[in-house]
Amino acid sequence: MSPTNPPTSTDTSTGATGTTAADATGTTGTGTPPAPAPARKPPGPVGETRAQTIFRRWFTALVIVLLIGIPAGYLAISAEQSRSSGRDKEAESSVSGLQASWPSKMKRRVFEVPIPARSRDVAYFETSNWKSSRLYVQFTTTGAGLDTFLGDSGTSRSALEEGDITVSDRDAGVVGWRFPPDRDWSGTTHRQDRPRPTRDITVDLTDPAAPRVYVVSTATP
Repeated sequence: MSPTNPPTSTDTSTGATGTTAADATGTTGTGTPPAPAPARKPPGPVGETRAQTIFRRWFTALVIVLLIGIPAGYLAISAEQSRSSGRDKEAESSVSGLQASWPSKMKRRVFEVPIPARSRDVAYFETSNWKSSRLYVQFTTTGAGLDTFLGDSGTSRSALEEGDITVSDRDAGVVGWRFPPDRDWSGTTHRQDRPRPTRDITVDLTDPAAPRVYVVSTATP
């Protein structure tokens, strides 16, 4: 019988040596090297430097702040102006009595009270509720100014009724008007279809050269 050759240490050593080499070189069993790690993407567009990226981001943030901040600031200012205007109107309406000044052109146009130029002692007061709005006006003018006022109001001196006080006691009480009997009073009421106002006009003609006019113009929607 032929003797059996024992395993040589070369095969074992070779296997161990192969394993050690693979571990040392970091290769796989097939000998293929590992894939390289993907390159890190730059933070901005291609070719943009870091400083350019920082500036671009800062500029974008600034634009966003302006786009949001400016409209918000405008709305805040508008809201404050509206509140201030509302407070002014409320204060004006809450005053008890006539305001010693001319009503605005808008008020004169809406209530159709064409105060003649160079009138003096002009005063007015306005009230308003859900039913109607009233403008109370008084002024002193000339004889010619009275004719102009009546003509621009759609009436005339001939429409004035002697001794007639057309302003009601209620309206007179609102602004503190008094119509004593020792004065030369004349008056008329000029009525118009809605929404144009109706005007009660009373004139003190005691001094024909300086008639004193009292008007209550009532506008009803």
